[in-house]
Amino acid sequence: AFLDLSGHNEIKGVWKGSVTLPCVYVPVQDFMQQTLTWTVVHDQSSGTVFRRDGSGDHVLLSKYRDRVSVPKDTPGNVSLHILNLEMADRGTYTCQVTWTASNSSLIVKEITTKVEVVKDAVTKPVIVAGERGLTVPAGARTSLSCVASGSPPISYRWFRSSPGGRARLLGHQAELAWDSPQPSDSGTYYCEAQNR
Repeated sequence: AFLDLSGHNEIKGVWKGSVTLPCVYVPVQDFMQQTLTWTVVHDQSSGTVFRRDGSGDHVLLSKYRDRVSVPKDTPGNVSLHILNLEMADRGTYTCQVTWTASNSSLIVKEITTKVEVVKDAVTKPVIVAGERGLTVPAGARTSLSCVASGSPPISYRWFRSSPGGRARLLGHQAELAWDSPQPSDSGTYYCEAQNR
């Protein structure tokens, strides 16, 4: 069974991540790859994602533009690489390759791969508490760090609470630093961490 395509029946990709749909064959002398097409069937629609022929590579569905590619310099490897997966990318993808033989006859083979897109478990940020009741000498550079675990990206905000319960926003970095702290900098500071 020469010129058979091999791949996977089903692949799970992570939302916003990337995935490769394998489609590979062993090149045979006297058989030239003529065309390669990757098509997809979604719940409501279908179409050609990618086509490679004598005139080059073409991405035919606009929502895949700049997100899909097929290796160029590896004969026999026509796998589809998809970047920045969307939930709407789930569906059944078909890799179809056409070869011409030296006697001009055509051979066509195809394989299909089902693609699922899953959302990774997302976790809220948890702040690792720093030391409380920190005493530092006046004039010596010092800093407070806020470290949080959880799903990236995490953004930070440092506040200083002042008498009367009003909090003042001091910065958006994980670290709050003083080059030369003064007695007037004494007080209660707190950090807030946030993700999507």
